[in-house]
Amino acid sequence: MSRRKIHRKQATEIELFPFLSVIACTIGTLILLIIILTTQALEPQEAVIVAKTEGDKKAANNTKNKTPIYIECRQDGFILHPSKQFAPRADIYDEKSPLRQLIANLKTNKEKQYLIVILRPDGLEMFDKIRALVQQQGIDIGYEPLEFGLELKIES
Repeated sequence: MSRRKIHRKQATEIELFPFLSVIACTIGTLILLIIILTTQALEPQEAVIVAKTEGDKKAANNTKNKTPIYIECRQDGFILHPSKQFAPRADIYDEKSPLRQLIANLKTNKEKQYLIVILRPDGLEMFDKIRALVQQQGIDIGYEPLEFGLELKIES
């Protein structure tokens, strides 16, 4: 009689090893996914702007036949591209500053060039000032918002 009891207990026993293996694989996969996402979030990111080239002018119609000039608005001033020359916010009022010289050059070449302003989240005040100044000169202007922390790379 005791043999029957032992035999029945062995038949109803559940083995958990495959279930634990599935759980271990799932946890391993989730840990790998967390590591990949964290690594991507910590890497410095950059935004790439492909500038219009001279060859593009031939294919474009007359209204799009201008070359963009880029400046970047930040809280403390402007960055003139592609030289990446920094112009502090006071340069907007100085007639001899590189920023004002750039705007003067744009005014003389406004049939061939226009201004693209890269707008950072903290540069809205400077954007309003440069937009008012450029529109007074009759220069075409565009803008491109860019997230804080993204590195800007302009390719031509």
